Amino acid sequence: MADNPSDFARFLTILGRGPGRSRALTREEAHEALSLIFANQVDAYQVGAFLMLLRFRGEDPEEITGMVQAARAGLAPSLQADLDWPSYGAGRTRGAPWFLLAALALAQSGVRVLMHGSNDFSHGITVPVALAALGMAPCADARDAAHRLGVERFAYLPLAALSPGLDGLLGLRRLFGLRSPVNTVARLLDPGNAAAGVDGVFHPHYIDVHLGVAERLARPRLLVLKGGGGEVERVPLKDSAAYLWCQDEGRSEVPLPGVPGLAPLTPQSETPALVRAVWRGEAAPETVLATIHATIALALMALGGARPRRSRSGLADMPS
Repeated sequence: MADNPSDFARFLTILGRGPGRSRALTREEAHEALSLIFANQVDAYQVGAFLMLLRFRGEDPEEITGMVQAARAGLAPSLQADLDWPSYGAGRTRGAPWFLLAALALAQSGVRVLMHGSNDFSHGITVPVALAALGMAPCADARDAAHRLGVERFAYLPLAALSPGLDGLLGLRRLFGLRSPVNTVARLLDPGNAAAGVDGVFHPHYIDVHLGVAERLARPRLLVLKGGGGEVERVPLKDSAAYLWCQDEGRSEVPLPGVPGLAPLTPQSETPALVRAVWRGEAAPETVLATIHATIALALMALGGARPRRSRSGLADMPS
């Protein structure tokens, strides 16, 4: 609890004055506010009010940038990745995380993929459950993640191990019944200082926020799309688009053509056993394979055209 709650109250006053008087926080104010929360210098009631006022006002790129910078200040500096892959989706229609197989195929082709996330509020099959079906497990901590990136070129680091403070704030969703901007902050952490990143959002409005933060943080490349369940997953049933931030070229829209004749995925039929069978090449549902290949293509766009070598998995027929 804060020794002097009035120190933090000024941020609530800025956000909550009322129509015509309130405003978004500056980057510096947002950085200070989240830093105070992480330092346990803020009353719990104030934390709840702060997060819900931010949500009610709508996410602002300057605010999110300041909070991302504050959250990154406490991260381990030793992680290095080629591709940043956040996984924080909780869509009600989620089935299996086919994006995980896309990430693993890229890793087997030589791309160091750092996936980080939280599955506490996810529907469907979570990443840890899918990893278990493949005989794998989440990383215990940042040191473990750094080792696996060096040896296996893939690491899944839960937010609870990556940033316990941020994970605690994300967990307040149980009390609010609503997501807060902390979810966006977590997605944009980029703990591996990657050369490129991919990011999925629930609603198109958030695309501009994510690209705006990437621009302000001078990230090299970030590709954002409205993905299945808010994840970086492209089910190519119809035409859509992704949006790319490139430090050298600015923003651009990337058309994503659909694949004719595909049947929609049915989450009820997707199981951990099917995830394992697809990875081993023992099953090849057409829409599932099209989803994995289309998701790999997104990652390649984010990476800037780098083409992976042939995978050693059951997905060995991926483009090379």
